[in-house]
Amino acid sequence: MSLKRKAADLASDATKKTKQNSITSFFGPPKSVAGSTSASANGKDAAAAVVSKFDKDAWVAKLSDEQKELLKLEIDTLHESWLAVLKDEVTSKEFMQLKKFLKSEIDGGKKVFPPMEDVYSWSRHTPLNTVKAVILGQDPYHNHNQAHGLCFSVRPPTPAPPSLKNMYIALKKDYPSFEAPPKNGGLLTPWADHGVLLLNTCLTVRAHEANSHSGKGWERFTQKVIDTVSSKRTNGVVFLAWGSPAQKRCQGVNSRHLVLKSVHPSPLSAHKGFFDGGHFKKANEWLTERYGDEGQIDWNLNVDPKVAGV
Repeated sequence: MSLKRKAADLASDATKKTKQNSITSFFGPPKSVAGSTSASANGKDAAAAVVSKFDKDAWVAKLSDEQKELLKLEIDTLHESWLAVLKDEVTSKEFMQLKKFLKSEIDGGKKVFPPMEDVYSWSRHTPLNTVKAVILGQDPYHNHNQAHGLCFSVRPPTPAPPSLKNMYIALKKDYPSFEAPPKNGGLLTPWADHGVLLLNTCLTVRAHEANSHSGKGWERFTQKVIDTVSSKRTNGVVFLAWGSPAQKRCQGVNSRHLVLKSVHPSPLSAHKGFFDGGHFKKANEWLTERYGDEGQIDWNLNVDPKVAGV
């Protein structure tokens, strides 16, 4: 596979994403995706069927005042394709407790990362019906100008973290034509826009305090996201499970999907087999067998950040 499509095609795709992912669209009504399908699926799967039946306005109208207040972020910024399948989860007692905890953090003057408008950016870059692959992370980066809602990804000018640099090395082994972003960049929105769900186990963290929001309820919610992909993306996707925590998350994944397991790309473990796992190429080979060439993931990251919607 060529990592680079024609520049005009790439720019056209990214420009469309720019319009969809502006700050205005973050806080406006998400666009309906009821009739759309991913480039990797030749037809509708269960995800599209669920979304087509979802009436967001009617659902919101039935919420209590407290629910509307606590779930404002989900109502405004969680992509409708995901809200349609997670609506029962976000109104659960456990999730409401999580939102009360987050409110107490913010009301108490705690700095929380990523910025609130970015907590669900994974859902907007990769609507449910576009998911081809899933990469699982753990805790969001906890320093300034790092976390923006996609695991392993950082916005420029923040340099690529060590684990991401190791992912680039593995990609270069799979695809010699791959070139890491210039200026040591670490922005992964092009992957997300091409169907790679970049999901952390926890979606928020207190500034400079790693794992400070673990055990508060995000784990249950993100497991529901994984289970939803497994059950609703009936045409099959690839799960890239790096490290034992990610692999535990994938234990219940339906056999229709491909789960690729490896050690984590962290410098502490990558030398134990990550570099030679061939996961990026194996993912595309499996997707090609299932969907043809159009099902492949374009792993190229050399897209102008302005064009990519940053």
